[in-house]
Amino acid sequence: MNIAHIVCRYPPYYSGMGNVVFQTAAELSKLGHHVEVFTPQYHETGEIKPVEAPEAEEHTPELQSQIDYARRLEPSFSYGNAARLPDLGKELDAFDLVHLHYPFYGTAGLVRKWKLRNPNKPLVITYHMDTRVESWTDLFFKYYARYWMPKILGSADAIIASSFDYITQSSAHHVFSHDPGKWLELPFGVDIERFRPGEKTSEFFTNLDLDYTQPTVLFVGGMDPAHFFKGVPVLLKALFLAKKNQHPLQAIMVGDGVLRSRFETQAQALGLKNLVRFVGRVEDSDLPQYYQNADVLVLPSTTIGEAFGMVLLEAYASGIPVIASDLTGVRSVAEAAGMVFPVGDEVALAQTLAGYFAADVDRDVWRKQARTVAEEIFAWPLVVSQLDELYRTLAGVPSDEMV
Repeated sequence: MNIAHIVCRYPPYYSGMGNVVFQTAAELSKLGHHVEVFTPQYHETGEIKPVEAPEAEEHTPELQSQIDYARRLEPSFSYGNAARLPDLGKELDAFDLVHLHYPFYGTAGLVRKWKLRNPNKPLVITYHMDTRVESWTDLFFKYYARYWMPKILGSADAIIASSFDYITQSSAHHVFSHDPGKWLELPFGVDIERFRPGEKTSEFFTNLDLDYTQPTVLFVGGMDPAHFFKGVPVLLKALFLAKKNQHPLQAIMVGDGVLRSRFETQAQALGLKNLVRFVGRVEDSDLPQYYQNADVLVLPSTTIGEAFGMVLLEAYASGIPVIASDLTGVRSVAEAAGMVFPVGDEVALAQTLAGYFAADVDRDVWRKQARTVAEEIFAWPLVVSQLDELYRTLAGVPSDEMV
């Protein structure tokens, strides 16, 4: 089949949604489908400029292939992760099935209009998350969710949610309750070959000026305003409490953005300068070693803007258990091979960390369970095979014609 995926952000720009779409497109291509990803060509500043693909020698072959999957269309306007792609409708006419990744403000409505003109072509929508912002624009998103979002989701032949636990508490809950039979619960996946268990190396810690023998916590997430909900301050306060209670833990903070300097200042003010390392954005080829050298991953997000937690899967595949906020959607993943703590409660997080690193805890059992969960539930081939089945059903194509 000729399949179009539509997403607001795509590699090399770091985005959880974009990375999900890349992995999905790659696995679908292995099944014989022709897949193209439509995304805006704009810089992170929001300027409307063509984005030239970086030179191949500057990146790993994997990253270059991510870039090559994309069809970058010029937007008529863009603001943050929103953009309007006026030429998208005519591009979609050539495809057998269209898959929109929501939210995509400015373009989702155009996909709905395309579907109204092409009622016999299947439209699939993945509802990734609610939009939460800390500004006046939150009023716009609330209006959009109330009026336009039901119309957009209602135009789909099938809607995918990473977990029903999340959807029943999200802005889309009324759409779900109106027609639950249209929805499919399908988690995101992880590349279990790229992320694998590995041994800690003293050289890794020496390069970061950290102690190889010290318990190590890992955080991976954006540090820009769009990811304000990632909960870095909660983790820093928990690390402060752990140190205060004579159980110091060191932490590696992977991620970048304009909020990073604020977090670094907070860490220093809390007396964590020697225990916390902010390493910025890490190249795709280097990221697996950060998981392999950690003892536990912490996802301390504070709002329902965190709908799933892709980093939890990367940790699992690396044989690393997790500790995450007790948020809808997130907890359904974290409890598979990890623990949850009350949202925003740094005291509870500090206690949970202390409990995990207690002398009587068999952490090897936790690590083995994490890898098993990745292999048996979240491996990308398993996830995409279910998506392929959905596509076949909607298109009315027998499986022997899909190969």
